[in-house]
Amino acid sequence: MEDFRRTYLLLCKEGGVEPQESVVAQLQESRAGQRSRLDLSGQSLSADTCSVLARALQKDTVFTEVSLSDCMLTEEGAKMFLTGLFANTTIKVLDLKGNNLRSAGAEVLGKLLARNKTLRRLVLEWNALGVWDEAFSLFCDGLGSNNTLTQLDLRNNQISHRGASELALALKRNGTLEVLDLRWNNIGLLGGRSLLEAIQKNKSVVQLEMAGNNIPGDTLKALEQTVGYNTDRKSTLRESHSRTHVLSKEIQTLKEEKGRQFLSLMETIDRQREEMGRSNRSTSFQIGQLQEALNERKSTVNSLTAKLQMTEAALALSEQKNHSLGEVLSQLKAEKEELREQQSRERKKEREDRALREEKLHREIQNLTEINGQLKNKVEEMERRCKSQQQQIFELKQELTNSTAELKLRLTQAEDRLETEKRRSKQALEDMDGLRQKEVEHVNRHLEESERSLQERIFKLEGQRIQLEEELSKAKAACVTERAQAEEELGRVRAQVRLEEEEHVSALEEKLRSVRSSLQEVQLHNSQQKNTISELQAKNSQQSVEADGLRRRMEELHQELSGKDQEKAAEVSRVRVELQEQIGRLQAERTAQEGLKEKISALERELKVLSSNHREALLDKESQMSSMMERLRLKEAEIQRIREDEANRASYLQSAVLAYVQGSRLGQYGSPKK
Repeated sequence: MEDFRRTYLLLCKEGGVEPQESVVAQLQESRAGQRSRLDLSGQSLSADTCSVLARALQKDTVFTEVSLSDCMLTEEGAKMFLTGLFANTTIKVLDLKGNNLRSAGAEVLGKLLARNKTLRRLVLEWNALGVWDEAFSLFCDGLGSNNTLTQLDLRNNQISHRGASELALALKRNGTLEVLDLRWNNIGLLGGRSLLEAIQKNKSVVQLEMAGNNIPGDTLKALEQTVGYNTDRKSTLRESHSRTHVLSKEIQTLKEEKGRQFLSLMETIDRQREEMGRSNRSTSFQIGQLQEALNERKSTVNSLTAKLQMTEAALALSEQKNHSLGEVLSQLKAEKEELREQQSRERKKEREDRALREEKLHREIQNLTEINGQLKNKVEEMERRCKSQQQQIFELKQELTNSTAELKLRLTQAEDRLETEKRRSKQALEDMDGLRQKEVEHVNRHLEESERSLQERIFKLEGQRIQLEEELSKAKAACVTERAQAEEELGRVRAQVRLEEEEHVSALEEKLRSVRSSLQEVQLHNSQQKNTISELQAKNSQQSVEADGLRRRMEELHQELSGKDQEKAAEVSRVRVELQEQIGRLQAERTAQEGLKEKISALERELKVLSSNHREALLDKESQMSSMMERLRLKEAEIQRIREDEANRASYLQSAVLAYVQGSRLGQYGSPKK
């Protein structure tokens, strides 16, 4: 650390730059600390200081970790500092957290990743690398060509779905990155799909953090499963490598032991050969001595043949001696044969022992090869399962896109039919307006009480809506567990609201019975208009069928909205409940629609205010919903004007109430899926 401080001061002097006191003080304090870590966190570094530090670190061989978090680096300073690290060969960890790096910083970081061959961990939390797509694409190109980086932290970098697509292309080419942190960005659904496709092809990423990116739950689960497959695959490969390494070591030790045994056997054989040579030499020497003695005896016998008669006794004695020497010679030959047989038996035993050991080693090697083959088969089976699951996910995605396209086509057709019916019904409404005013005046007196109760109900729902909005705002700031708790509370509130709606429907049925008695008086005045009413009733039945189709279409649109934005799912479900309540009230109170027009318009304004906070996709869907509500209101107004016959109207109201109750049950069954 002292050498680096001296180098820093010397480079400042050579470049005519005033040494930054805070940096010198930090280097002075760090001398007694870690020698391999340069920590300048929290120091406000100027561009000149960054240039001098880059020159000092360019040829430094001491530091392996550099931390410049929260240093308020400028674009120029960051560019000069990172350029100096191109040729560094010792730094493995680089921390640039909280420096607000933008386009220039992203470009230089891409070049650093492309050129540097020693960096292992890079922390870029709390920057703005994803604001400019072109600069971030250069960063992703450098990441794709890097083959040493294993950990990358990109939290809170404002990465959009386009930046996520570029990052996905880089991950397809990168084969060394293991840990990637992308929490708290703006990746969204499209970016999540791109990353999912890249992770399915990348086999090195074993840890991926994606919280706070507006990604649907199914995509997050797919990402977790893919990363889990990678971790399992890597662990199995690591185990297989370790086992093969252990087996190779055992085989090597067995070979060495076998070599040692073979050498020992050869040494024993050499020793036995030497002993046999010595014994052969000794026996040959003895035989030579005996042969010399025999020759001497023969010479004496030849010299004493003339004296045979005189020396018969001596000759017999010499014959006895010769016979004894022959016996000694035969004994020596027998001993020599016994030694040869004993040595051959020992050699056979040694050969048999050697063969048994070799067979045992061969069996162990075969067992080890079988175990290795089983491990390879398991790895291949796991890879086949992973590929089949990925194919199933791709088929489900295609089915989802096909269904959304078909639903959009049906929606356009329904809108065209609604426009034509709207033009037809306008003329009939103008004709029936005058006749209906008298009926409305008579019916409004009976509906004032229901209006007051509905107002109270609206106030209660408004209070519940405000309470739910507060809970949602708290849930957004909390973690994933708090969101789950908020969703459970919303589910309980929905169940309570459904129960209250059923009670309200029963109360409305009682009110309908009271309205029937009052409408019997009106039936006497409408006998002259039965012919026109019969014609309009046919139109009414067709329009009611179309209204049911529109309501079903609205439910499908609600499902699509819930799938597109997971964070807004709670708000959309609340809006859906309010819309269903409005539709129920309109169906049950068709006779009092004119008195509730102002309330419906107020609810529509509230819906527009809530929908303005959503994204562009939600704005389009909410505008479609408001237009459908307006069309429904016009059609229901027309239905009110043409219902003069009390018996037909009462039966139609009962069917509408039953349809509403069935719709609420469908909503209860459909809400857990959403």
